[in-house]
Amino acid sequence: MSLNTIHFSIASAVLATISIAVPAKAATFLDGAYGSKEGCIYARTGESSGADDFLLLNDDGVTTSVSACEFKGMPKKTANGFTIKAACEADGEVGPEDTATLTKSAKGYTVSFPDGTKLGPMPKCR
Repeated sequence: MSLNTIHFSIASAVLATISIAVPAKAATFLDGAYGSKEGCIYARTGESSGADDFLLLNDDGVTTSVSACEFKGMPKKTANGFTIKAACEADGEVGPEDTATLTKSAKGYTVSFPDGTKLGPMPKCR
């Protein structure tokens, strides 16, 4: 085996290991971030004021000032939005994984859960 073959084999092994270790990015299905004024500021700057009216929807999930739901898996397209599995946490308690329904209207997206919880409508962040 030549030195070049050994270098190539090592480089291939390193690249294979790196590709396995890097998690896949969440599916992109929304055309940007949606939310309240405070949520949109956070989407742009990464800084939160801690305001009670915080509401942000993006491809990763939906977040309020007291809860966060992380989207899991691939979204399913509906006539006016999407459905997607969500794992939510509120006040330090983790709830069961549930299906979130994202419905788009002229006012933005509303996120609904089977228990009757509705967040929004949230206009698109500018």
